[in-house]
Amino acid sequence: MLPQLWFFVSIAFAFIAWGIVAKRYFWPKLRVLTRAEALQPILILHSFRFIGLAFLVPGVVSADLPSAFAHSAAYGDIIAATLALLSLASLPSGVGVVVAWLFNLWGSADLLDAFYQANATGLVPGQLGVAYFIPTLVVPLLLITHGLAFRILLQHHAAKGGVLTMQTPKHTIP
Repeated sequence: MLPQLWFFVSIAFAFIAWGIVAKRYFWPKLRVLTRAEALQPILILHSFRFIGLAFLVPGVVSADLPSAFAHSAAYGDIIAATLALLSLASLPSGVGVVVAWLFNLWGSADLLDAFYQANATGLVPGQLGVAYFIPTLVVPLLLITHGLAFRILLQHHAAKGGVLTMQTPKHTIP
């Protein structure tokens, strides 16, 4: 039980750390860009999701790694990487935005499904081998950037230049 606990603690800390990085560094830079410009660094990051193919490489992961998890995670990641590259190549056109939506929906669902598959198949953290760092370091970053991409895709554009605008509530002092 203790290795499982450390696994979940590692994931939780990664979410906290990447969340701080996203709030302090990523979002302030992305929010002042056009939608296409703001999506580009996120799409480039996600183009590296081919790394999920590591779940299929014997020696990188244990032979005991549940194949249902390994195949789902690996193929889901390569599809997400392909969609990210297609969107990147076709932005800022309307087709690029549609593909960005497809990428973001697929990619986030794939990552959430990987957590589900890991639990459903009884994955033990040691079965991940050196790929242990994918779910404990990389996946939290990817999920946070999917959240940023959803925010960018849903954000309204200002009339001048299509710059992303933050709708902040106005507080009055009584």
